[in-house]
Amino acid sequence: MRLSELRHAGRSPELPLSIDVGAGTLLLRQWLRVLPGRRYVAAAEWQGRAVLAKLLVGAQAERHYRREYEGAQLLLGQHLPTPELLAEGYEPEEGAAWLLFDYLAGAQGLGDAWHQVQAQPILSAAQRSIIGDALQAIARLHARGLWQEDLHLDNLMRLAGKLYLIDGGGVRAETLGKPLSCERVEENLGVFFAQLPAAVEPFIEELLAQHYLHESCEQVLALDALLEETTKVRRRRLRDYLKKVGRECSLFSVRRGPMGLRAVLREALPAIEPLLQAPDKFVAAGHIYKTGGAATVARVVLDGRPLIVKRYNIKSFAHWLKRFWRPSRAWHSWREAHRLDLLGIATPRPLALLERRWYGLRKEAFLVTDYLAGQDILALFAPYLDSSPPEYLLVALDRLFAALIRERISHGDLKGHNLLWDGDTADGRWSLIDLDAMRRHTLHRSFANAYRRDRARFLRNWPADSVLHRLLDERLPRTA
Repeated sequence: MRLSELRHAGRSPELPLSIDVGAGTLLLRQWLRVLPGRRYVAAAEWQGRAVLAKLLVGAQAERHYRREYEGAQLLLGQHLPTPELLAEGYEPEEGAAWLLFDYLAGAQGLGDAWHQVQAQPILSAAQRSIIGDALQAIARLHARGLWQEDLHLDNLMRLAGKLYLIDGGGVRAETLGKPLSCERVEENLGVFFAQLPAAVEPFIEELLAQHYLHESCEQVLALDALLEETTKVRRRRLRDYLKKVGRECSLFSVRRGPMGLRAVLREALPAIEPLLQAPDKFVAAGHIYKTGGAATVARVVLDGRPLIVKRYNIKSFAHWLKRFWRPSRAWHSWREAHRLDLLGIATPRPLALLERRWYGLRKEAFLVTDYLAGQDILALFAPYLDSSPPEYLLVALDRLFAALIRERISHGDLKGHNLLWDGDTADGRWSLIDLDAMRRHTLHRSFANAYRRDRARFLRNWPADSVLHRLLDERLPRTA
């Protein structure tokens, strides 16, 4: 296949695939990232060696090629650890370009490493190690007058104890060989810290002192300016991400039409496609937790994998008249679950949303999530009605309520069955389910009122005269 033909190859060209590049042939083995008609990144074989191939097609191919090439040269020219650029080229007549990098076999991105430890208490030893390694690498980048516009953990790869900077397309230079100005540093570090849970913010100054300042920036960083930039970037990221959950993109597969809406986490699509084709069948065969009325909740098993399917029912014609014209509760829960996930607040991973429609008028809807096997807070706290639960459970509860207050999020129904313990002993966290009534408040007064209702509902899970009720009442913040 000619490289330019990838422009019309869609999202998942069949592999293995041979592509002619320059005077040689590239054998593509595995897709790593695909932006249809624009960019194809793959693990490949070239001249008998493993390479990472970045293949660029379409109207913007030359511009992206120049940025990738120049960024890679900047990193190499400043002797920063980055995969070697083995070959590259641009074909003007084809409107296509390629860059072949040394493949870091066995390397792990710091983003993947973070996902493995993100459920641990904030700034656990493992989390601190990842952030510290990242900051030291970023500091070396800044010390040489460079920064990466799209700075995040996935752009740092760890192999045999060494960190490599990747994705030269986002690398920019201020004054080569001289430390980056502190204004630029604050802006760039704001991008980095915005990718991490907001609970990290109180520790930013400490983290910078330990892992960054001795490597870069000859001036004193303005912490207030950095925190302000972090908040601004975090809000922008959340806004942009919530737009993606309902449209076709690299993260989500979305189909809209007069007879329905289907939104699926793209990486989960191959595994759950059979469920999406016949959700009612799986619900009927599953373990029913709740049935009848406005919703049916079932645990289903697909190829040995347990999942939760919540079907939002239409009870009657009168009920349909109230529901057909507005976003379904499944859509609301889908969106809010992704909000919590991006904010670092635990909830079962949302995998898919289905809405049945009749020429645009909404009918039944389905939400599919991962199954969480943990006990709910009623079961875990039952032995401690007249005593105190283990401190790690209470500390995790403190963190959950602090996060809800910080983000101005009200749950709307904090009964005990809606808080599940996610994890093993002290490494776990409380996970929120049943997000139908969840709301993010813009106004403080609105949130304060909703928070008081949430708090009161939560405490009603236990008798008012119990030791546990009094302990929680004293421990949880009273006002937001």
